[in-house]
Amino acid sequence: MNAQPSPAQPARAKTHPQRIVDGVTARIRGGELKPGDRVPSEPELMREFGVSRSVVREAVSRLQASGLVETRQGVGTFVLDKPVAEPLLHVDGSGLEVRRKLALLELRISIESDAASLAAQRRTEEHLAAMRQALDAFDAHRRSGESTVEDDFRFHAQIAAATGNEYFEEVLRNLGSATIRRGEARPERASVAPESGPADAAPLRFGDASPSLEHHKETTQREHETIYAAIRRGDAAAARAAMFMHLSNSRERLHATLPQA
Repeated sequence: MNAQPSPAQPARAKTHPQRIVDGVTARIRGGELKPGDRVPSEPELMREFGVSRSVVREAVSRLQASGLVETRQGVGTFVLDKPVAEPLLHVDGSGLEVRRKLALLELRISIESDAASLAAQRRTEEHLAAMRQALDAFDAHRRSGESTVEDDFRFHAQIAAATGNEYFEEVLRNLGSATIRRGEARPERASVAPESGPADAAPLRFGDASPSLEHHKETTQREHETIYAAIRRGDAAAARAAMFMHLSNSRERLHATLPQA
């Protein structure tokens, strides 16, 4: 008996942020947007793609992570002079299984512990101010029940920037975007649908609420504050230890979401 061919899997629809990323990237690669040109503003992109402001901001964050654009506070987003064709370490977090995220998080433990140590020695007042802003936003969004994923990412990214080493920034940007999945801000959910759930169910994301992680956001805030305090006072050894403890704890919290054998 001849085996019946399996039905083709339906193509997964692009997310709204990815539609914007692809559209702007095509304009940059095609020369419609040249180095130094201003990318259409948030309201313009919202009208063109029919999306919310948070979706546009997520798309711009992805474009920044790809090395295509930079955002100047209060001015706008501009095409970089030399767009990076491919990141130093390209990791796509959108399809990573939780177990692979655990492995990447394990790598981050080693890298970011050193980054925190260097940040304590090299940080400027501007770096400290940016870290403080990310911490305050995390706490405010946590208290109001909103997503804290972007704030978490920003805090770790600012520590990488404070090292003064572009390779730390590049590696951590890619590892962070895979393990701290950045997405459209939205109210926290009471639970996370299993991977075998319906096609439109949101996948598990590091930083998302779940029955086993919901009460850990306050703990994460305290761990962040400990890292920040060590960096602020210039204590390299304490900053390294605090970051090691934070990411080790984060890994255990994520590991707890896995089905028990």
